Amino acid sequence: MAKQVVHPKIRGFICTNAHPVGCAKNVETQANYVRQAVPSRQTGLNALIIGASTGYGLASRVALATGYRANTIGVFFEKPPVGKKTGTAGYYNSFAFHKHADRQGVKALSINGDAFSDKIKFETIDSIKKELGQVDLIVYSLASPRRIHPRTGEDYRSVLKPIGKPYSDKTIDLVKEEVVNISVETATKKEISDTIAVMGGEDLTFWVDYLLEHDCLKPGAQVVAYSYIGPEITHQIYTSGTIGQAKDDLQQHVDNIDKKLSQEIGGNAFVSVNKAVITQASAAIPVIPLYISILYKIMDSKGINENPIAQITRLFTEHLFSDNGPELDDQRRIRLDDRELSIEVTDQVKQVWSQITTENLHHLADYNRYKTGFRNLFGFDVENVTYNQEVETDLFLP
Repeated sequence: MAKQVVHPKIRGFICTNAHPVGCAKNVETQANYVRQAVPSRQTGLNALIIGASTGYGLASRVALATGYRANTIGVFFEKPPVGKKTGTAGYYNSFAFHKHADRQGVKALSINGDAFSDKIKFETIDSIKKELGQVDLIVYSLASPRRIHPRTGEDYRSVLKPIGKPYSDKTIDLVKEEVVNISVETATKKEISDTIAVMGGEDLTFWVDYLLEHDCLKPGAQVVAYSYIGPEITHQIYTSGTIGQAKDDLQQHVDNIDKKLSQEIGGNAFVSVNKAVITQASAAIPVIPLYISILYKIMDSKGINENPIAQITRLFTEHLFSDNGPELDDQRRIRLDDRELSIEVTDQVKQVWSQITTENLHHLADYNRYKTGFRNLFGFDVENVTYNQEVETDLFLP
């Protein structure tokens, strides 16, 4: 056992430790939100969440277990504590989720390893067959900088770069807290194809094919994969760049999966386009921290801002589990970014974007909210947590 006082170790957009009590409090807060938003009911659902330990994946797991009394199996790649080194936030989130699931009286199974690998896919399938039989829902919420292809062994690295011409715009220097200009060179053809290999839809297709092959999907099972589009301001670096190409590939794979599921088990597959939120992944994207700081201030002032648990609760109540089924756009996508991309919001964001400087950053944007939100991801600056007390950091998943 290792009790210690844990303070954040932050460098730019990376936090290298986590606070277990703060992470547990975050899970509890999400569960409380669902309890108030969704009349809890026993559905008997079994769900597989791929990328289940942070962000939208964690929110999905909490919402399913809390609002729908679903049994869940979560796949993620997180580090447990070692000596004085704490576990990662996602590890402590998952530990806290297991405690929550026990209190809810639902099953929680976790597979910690590389979701891209066949080894982890087959471990997951064995666990499903042994403990759950079949699953009704697959949530795909993976974000990774790297993928080793399970069949060729090729090592792919994703990059976040524009295509066609270099990109220049404003961003926040997270260390100096200054608005600065950033330039990003264009991606090579190999960087584009590698990013598609990591962040596209091939891996999800492999998952679904294996699950079908081993009879792990219930009749009528649904698949939902999370994506992002964002406003015009970020299009060149994101939607029109390498990641955008990968998201297009994901959509194509999901459309093909939908056809396959429909034919074989009467199921469906959808892409859910979610709004911009503070996550470990988004913090690393140039421009996004500044954009979110502006966006949150505007959406908060209108009372329409949503964090991951609010978004996912709306996904389930208004789309996946609604009597009428999901409402789709002309490309078969669920649009949870509807409020973010409303003309009223995007026009205000554009106006602020053109004016923002280091001097007026805290007036025109809510950068303190962004900073607090970022620290919250790792269990820091969470309300009702005493940070000068020693806490047990040697917590291990069952």
